[in-house]
Amino acid sequence: MNLPTKHVLGSPVAALPFDAQIKAILDWASKRKSKVVCVANAHMLTEAYWCPDLGSILKQADLVTPDGMPIVWMLRLLGAANQDRVAGLDIISALCQRASRHHVSVFFLGSHLAILERMQARLKKEFPDLDIAGMEPLPFRPLTPEEDEAMIRMVNESGAGVVMVSLGCPKQEYWMAQHRAKIQAVMIGLGGAFPVYAGLFNRAPRWVREWGLEWAYRLIQEPRRLWRRYCITIPPFIWLALKQLLSRPKSQHCISKS
Repeated sequence: MNLPTKHVLGSPVAALPFDAQIKAILDWASKRKSKVVCVANAHMLTEAYWCPDLGSILKQADLVTPDGMPIVWMLRLLGAANQDRVAGLDIISALCQRASRHHVSVFFLGSHLAILERMQARLKKEFPDLDIAGMEPLPFRPLTPEEDEAMIRMVNESGAGVVMVSLGCPKQEYWMAQHRAKIQAVMIGLGGAFPVYAGLFNRAPRWVREWGLEWAYRLIQEPRRLWRRYCITIPPFIWLALKQLLSRPKSQHCISKS
């Protein structure tokens, strides 16, 4: 499957409508293909620009979705005129709603047990037909080789077609890249979406999201955790994005990624 992409700060981001990206994930998941899906916002793309290792992971990912309106605006300016946002919370809802029709079960990996339990309660209420293959927290420390093998075996034996991973960026991106071809499912990095879906934090109203101000809404809720990240990455992202737009050729075309 060839997915059209455009480069934003050097990373290939899928230039596809929301439904087309969800369809691609479900097509892979129904065949239990080992795939890596990165849900990219301005922070991730800026970090990938600075860090070659993370940049390489995004370049090799099977799908990089535009999470965050600044990324969407960049894609539109680069030629994907009707591009919409493909955000983590919307991915969770869309996949859980459609998974049963595609005979796909979903595994939730990482985060904390209390968050997973709250997610499970909401999932069962909103998506009673969803087949939850498993829910398993992971410790903050690195797993031993034996623990890692046991975890891989547990996920694969569950039959899951999708594994939603919550380890935080960029830890979860490195983790997914390390487990490509080991876990027979589509791995999606959704760290920040788990606590919001569990109800620990409120999602920004639609108008706030559409105006590209969700970062400010999140900062109000988690100032101690997010202020430094946003101060370090948002101004450079704006500068790098403007630099890219001003230096681009007059005509650009989508590239394809297998």
